[in-house]
Amino acid sequence: MDFAIQTIISALSFGSFYALGALGIGLLFSVLRLINFAHGDFITLGGYALIVPSSAVVAAALIGGFHPVLVIVIIVAFVVILALLTYFLIFQYVQNSSPATMMIVSFALGYTLQNIVVMIYGGRPKAVNLFPELTGQVQLSDGVGVQILQLVIIAVTWILLIALVLFFRRTRAGVQMRAAAEDFRMARMLGVRGKRLIALAFILSGALAGIMSLLFVTQKGVLTFEMGVPIMLFFFIATVIGGMGSLVGAVVGGYAVGIASVVLSAVLPEDIRPFRDACVFLIVIIVLLWRPQGLVLKKASQERV
Repeated sequence: MDFAIQTIISALSFGSFYALGALGIGLLFSVLRLINFAHGDFITLGGYALIVPSSAVVAAALIGGFHPVLVIVIIVAFVVILALLTYFLIFQYVQNSSPATMMIVSFALGYTLQNIVVMIYGGRPKAVNLFPELTGQVQLSDGVGVQILQLVIIAVTWILLIALVLFFRRTRAGVQMRAAAEDFRMARMLGVRGKRLIALAFILSGALAGIMSLLFVTQKGVLTFEMGVPIMLFFFIATVIGGMGSLVGAVVGGYAVGIASVVLSAVLPEDIRPFRDACVFLIVIIVLLWRPQGLVLKKASQERV
């Protein structure tokens, strides 16, 4: 029972992390039809921003050191600004191109950002001791010890999901984004400002990437210039499994991939466990053979079925 509880919490933690990543990709795809493969590199740059001296150091010194809230605000703001810059300097000039063209541009942007990091910091890993108090454990019972960070990831994910649900349902901009996700051309014909809506999608996606950067760096404790690449692959797979263009599907796909990874690590024989990711990809193939459109259909797609 103790092992089962720990496995469930680990599965929810991994699933929550992948759900946030898939949601960040799904936000841009639903509005712009852009699969932004540079999203993982936004997470990487958010981590490297932790070791960049800036004017924020002066502001922090005035209030007696780096307060955790200040660190969170600085990193999230940095990644949001980075995401907005990529839109206004790059993606807005190809937004009327085919999805394949925009995807290739995002690939090129991702590798460019990686090489910028190598040019500034070098290719060697860098240790970062961020929020060390979260790496401790809390005892849920005599035999069950859970890392505090896992509980924080689950809590942060659900707080953000609830906030996004309220945003999409209760605000004018959120309703416009939902409309654009269903039919962007029709939404523009009804008076929705396309460029402003796309910029808002980049802001939300960048904010999610900034928060994920803090969580990921706290968990790993090490920065590498390509650390965003492998997790980006899982985010993309989660988005595809959930259903491209469906924000609910992105969350469902993220949890599906995260839970499958942890469960396979727990049940696979020890000699097969190193091939866990291959088993996850096999499950992905099976799911897509069964439902090529993903687990969750967009509302417009459901009406056409």
